[in-house]
Amino acid sequence: MNHHEVAVTGLGVLAPHGDEPGALFDALLQARSAIQPVFPELPKPAAAATVAFDETRWFTKLQLAGVDRVSQLAVAAADLALHDANLPLADVDLERVGVYAGCGMGGAAALEAAYRGNGRVSPLTIPAFMPNAPAAHVAMRNGVLGPVLTYSVACASSSVAIAEAAKAIQRGEVDIAIAGGSEALIVPGVVLAWQAMQTLATFQPGEAAGAVRPFASDRSGFALGEGAAFLVLESAERARRRGARSYATLAGWGLSSDATHLTKPDAPGQARALRQALRQAGLQPRDVGYCNAHGTATRIGDVVERNALAEVWGDHFEGLRVSSTKALHGHMLGAAGSIEALITVLALHRRQLPPNANCGEIDPACQMNLVAQDDSAAPALEAAMSNSFAFGGTNSVLLFRRAD
Repeated sequence: MNHHEVAVTGLGVLAPHGDEPGALFDALLQARSAIQPVFPELPKPAAAATVAFDETRWFTKLQLAGVDRVSQLAVAAADLALHDANLPLADVDLERVGVYAGCGMGGAAALEAAYRGNGRVSPLTIPAFMPNAPAAHVAMRNGVLGPVLTYSVACASSSVAIAEAAKAIQRGEVDIAIAGGSEALIVPGVVLAWQAMQTLATFQPGEAAGAVRPFASDRSGFALGEGAAFLVLESAERARRRGARSYATLAGWGLSSDATHLTKPDAPGQARALRQALRQAGLQPRDVGYCNAHGTATRIGDVVERNALAEVWGDHFEGLRVSSTKALHGHMLGAAGSIEALITVLALHRRQLPPNANCGEIDPACQMNLVAQDDSAAPALEAAMSNSFAFGGTNSVLLFRRAD
């Protein structure tokens, strides 16, 4: 088995805070929320974090036919990541390039339009809403001839996609992986379905921006977000040869299943994924200084995640600084793992930590070292991780190390 070190050499994002990774990270450091009210016509107040996206930057009017927003965002974020990696694909063997994409719900807008079309349904509805459309559009846009794969694992989708891409790099199956995910489900039907589950945050008029309060005693759930994020992965050796900047290395990943309940998380299952990621990276808990938590601000989920971390970190738990950035960019489901991986990579690269926003009073059952807004410096940070724990019981942990 040839274990190459896997380097992150490109970052691309279309987020509610914009399409520039550095500006996104700065907004998070300042605890600027992108969550705002949506769909005033719905019976219950709803809030979400949406992307201001100019599709004409990437598509002509003709190209847009049958391309759902979820695929548009993916194409743009992948394009930005390749550009950031300074990787013109004209110079590489396209059979040795792969696309590994996560997507939870596919083309929600196409489906919504079909249901609400009063009998008039676009003949392009199926190709627009199939969950593997984003990966396919990224591949077509860039002429990628290697594996083009989609992982649909609810909130862990794009975290799993990044781990699978890293394995392919390690095994020498591909030289370059475009890995990440996209989600665009801010449509009335989907919002109503999530409201019916009672997992979305409730809020008073004018208070949508602070509605999501991870680990706070008064938390009431999450808000949906949309967006896309992709990382360019290649072997560290290849990155060095071409003189590429390396933001971080993906040192370990852990995957486990709770096998207990479809929607209720399980601390032992999460702990298994955390231990696996540490073991694969050859690190001890005390070596990891930051965790970008899954932190959905649900009553049960936050406590379970805290307990899993406490169990694995043991005596070193106080040294682990934790924050959930979903308070600011919303829960992007299929894209959550990739945008949070990108944020974790930037935290390592810049040695700054995004705060755990909106947490006035921490829930006694969630006691841990949460990052405060005025305490973002992490001068000695060498390793950081991102947790994604999904409906269906799949737990995915990505563990990054600072690049040499």
